[in-house]
Amino acid sequence: MILDVQGITKSYNSEIAIENISFHIEEGQKCALIGNNGSGKTTLLRLIMSEITPDEGNIFISSQAAVGYLPQVHEISSEMTLYEYIKEAKQDVFRMEKQLREMEERMKLLSGNELEELMQSYSALVHTFELKNGFAAESEINGVIHGLGFSHRDLTQVVSTMSGGEKTRAALGRLLLTENDLLLLDEPTNHLDLKSVEWLEGYINSYKGAVLIVSHDRYFLDRIVTKVVEIENHHASSYDGNYTLYSHKKAEDRRAKLKAYMNQQAEIKHQEEVIAKLRSFNREKSIKRAESRVKALDKIKRLDKPIELKNDMHLTLSPAVLSGNDVLTVKDLSKSYGKVRLFDGLEVNVYRSEKVALIGDNGTGKTTILKIINEIETPDSGSVKFGANVFHAYYDQEHQILDPSKNIFEEISDEYPYLSNTEIRNLLAGFMFTGDDIFKKTENLSGGEKARLSLAKLMLSQANFLILDEPTNHLDIVSREILEQAINDYEGTVLCVSHDRYFINKTATRIIELENGKLTEYKGIYDYYAEKKAEKKAAQDNVSAGASETASANLTEWKDYKKEQARLRKLENDLKKTEAEIEAHETAIREIDDQILLPENVSNSSALADFAKKRSILESELEELYEKWETLSEELE
Repeated sequence: MILDVQGITKSYNSEIAIENISFHIEEGQKCALIGNNGSGKTTLLRLIMSEITPDEGNIFISSQAAVGYLPQVHEISSEMTLYEYIKEAKQDVFRMEKQLREMEERMKLLSGNELEELMQSYSALVHTFELKNGFAAESEINGVIHGLGFSHRDLTQVVSTMSGGEKTRAALGRLLLTENDLLLLDEPTNHLDLKSVEWLEGYINSYKGAVLIVSHDRYFLDRIVTKVVEIENHHASSYDGNYTLYSHKKAEDRRAKLKAYMNQQAEIKHQEEVIAKLRSFNREKSIKRAESRVKALDKIKRLDKPIELKNDMHLTLSPAVLSGNDVLTVKDLSKSYGKVRLFDGLEVNVYRSEKVALIGDNGTGKTTILKIINEIETPDSGSVKFGANVFHAYYDQEHQILDPSKNIFEEISDEYPYLSNTEIRNLLAGFMFTGDDIFKKTENLSGGEKARLSLAKLMLSQANFLILDEPTNHLDIVSREILEQAINDYEGTVLCVSHDRYFINKTATRIIELENGKLTEYKGIYDYYAEKKAEKKAAQDNVSAGASETASANLTEWKDYKKEQARLRKLENDLKKTEAEIEAHETAIREIDDQILLPENVSNSSALADFAKKRSILESELEELYEKWETLSEELE
C-alpha cells in the first residue's frame, strides 16, 4: 500500500468540504477520484500533498515514496526554454553523463592502481546510469514533448511566455519524466488534443508507479484506471474497476437499496395494519399480540430512503420549428493566417436530425470553421449556406458571446425581455444559479459557471441547428451526462467540435476528421472511427489482412450497438418517468392523509369515505408502478 487515507475531514468557515473520507491505493495502482464540481476533489489532493491540514483524520504515504503533483492551474515563471524546462527533470541523469565523460578523459592520463580504481568507479556509475535509463534519456524527453502535442518550433519558446494551457502541458511533461512512486494528477487531459490524450493513456498504462487522477474524461478513465473513488455529499465510496464498471455498480447499489427500502416499508405497513386490526378486536389476547408486534416493529432498524439521483442542471433542447432537410452546405472553404494555411477547399453537408462531431488535433482549424459558419471569421474563399427554416445557435468554448459587463440575470433578461423576473429566476435555478448568485458579473464566473450559463441561453434559443464548440469543457460528469441526454432527445441538428470521446460515442451519428487541411468522414461513433483509423494504419504498415472484412464487421457491430443504445435510452427514459410517477403518487397519498386529519373532515363520514376510495386507488396504482419500476430495472440490468 502506497497511500492510506483514514477518516479525513476538512471544513472551511464551518462549512464541510469533505467528511470522514477513507480509501487506499496499492503500489502501481491507477485510481480515479471523481465527483461533481465543488465536491472536494482538489481539496483532497492538497491534503495529501500537505499543502493544507485536515481537521480530523490521517494520511499515510509509504516511507521513502516520492510523490509528484500536477495542479489544475499551473503558473510557471521560468525563463528557461521549453526543452530546458522539461530536460531539467532528468538533471541527475545528465549530471551522471557529464561525470562519465570527465572520467573517460581522466582515464587517458592515468595508469596502474589509479586507473584500476577509476575504472571500478566508472563501472559502478555506468551501472547506475543504465538503471536510470540514461542512454535513452534524450529519446524519452523528445517522446514526452512530442506526445504532449508540442512541435519542434516550440522547443525554444520561453516557458514564462506560454499560455496557461501550454504551461500546464509543460508541467505535466516534466512531472512524467521525474521519478515518482505516486502521481497526483488534477485534470491532466484538459489542454490535450485527442492524439495527446491517447499518448498519455499509453504512458500512464506503462507507468510503474501509482497514479491518483481527478478527471471528468470518462473514456480516458475507462482505459487506464482499475479503481474509482467517488466523493458525493462530502463522503467517499470506493469501487473496483474502470469508470463504466463503477457506473453500473453504483446504479445496481442504488436499485438494491431502493428495493430494500420499499420492501421494508411494505413490511412495516403490513405490520402496522395487523397491529391496528388486532387492537380493533378490543380483546385482551389480541391487544397483547398487538403490543408484541409493536415491540418487534420498534426494534427494526429503519432504512433511509436512498437519495434520488440528483440531476442538478435541468436542460431541455427543443426547436421551435422544423428545418428543411438540407441544414448546412459548405463549399470550397479555405482559410490561412499569414503563411500558415489551415485548410483548403473544404466541403461539408449537414442534414436534418444529424449529430455530427468535428474532430482533429489542436490548431488544425476546427474552431475557425465554426466561427466562419457563425460569421465571426471571414474565409479566404468558399461559401457557407443555411437551408430553409434553419435557425442556428452557437455555443462558444471561450464564452465570448457572454458580455463581461453584465451579470447572470442581465445576460438572460436583455436577450429575452419577454421573460418575467420569476421565469428568469426559475430558469437560472435549473442551472444551479440561486439567490444572489444571479447578480455575479459574467467576467467573475468560473469555467463551469460560464458553461452552464451558455447552456441556459442555448436552451432558450429554441434553435433547430446547434453549433457547439467543446460543450463539455468545465462540466462535471453529471452535467455532461445531462447534456448528452438532452442532445439525444433533441429533434434538431447538431454540429459539434469535441475532444470528449465518451461524449462523441454517446451522441454522434457521423464523425468528420480535420487532418492536414482536409476532411475525412466516418459514419458512426468514436469507437468505430478509432477502429477504422487503426485499420487504415495497419494497412499502411502492411500488417493488416482482410481489412475490408473487418470494416464490414465493424459496421455491422456499430449498427447493432446503435440499435441497442436506442433501446437502452428508451428503457432509461421509461424508468425515469416511472420514478416520477411513484413520487407523485406517494405525495398524493401523503396529502390525502393530511386532509383526513383536518378537523372539518374527522367527523365527516362522506368525506372520509371519498378520501379512502381515492387513497385505495392510488395505493393500487402505486403497487403497479413499483412492479413496473422493478421490471424496467431488471431489463436495464
